[in-house]
Amino acid sequence: MYSLLSLISTVIQIYIWILIASAVLSWLIAFNVVNTRNHVVAMIAEALWRLTDPALRPIRQFLPNLGGLDLSPVVLILLLIFLRRLMFEIFLGMMV
Repeated sequence: MYSLLSLISTVIQIYIWILIASAVLSWLIAFNVVNTRNHVVAMIAEALWRLTDPALRPIRQFLPNLGGLDLSPVVLILLLIFLRRLMFEIFLGMMV
């Protein structure tokens, strides 16, 4: 049981890093630090968008419009951290 919990925790942690990479790349594109005309940058941006957008889209529907500021990655990261900690608390509660 602990191995499965550890695997799920690792997958959540990897997804958190993907969310962070997606946010950083979007800032770099917005401030014209990297150019999306570069094929490699465009491929990475597309892959990150495809990985993160399905999870972020429902959160964006509930958040108010703050102009150009998108807080949905922060909300999702906080939810994922809460989920990881909750999983371990439930597991430890079952062990007692």
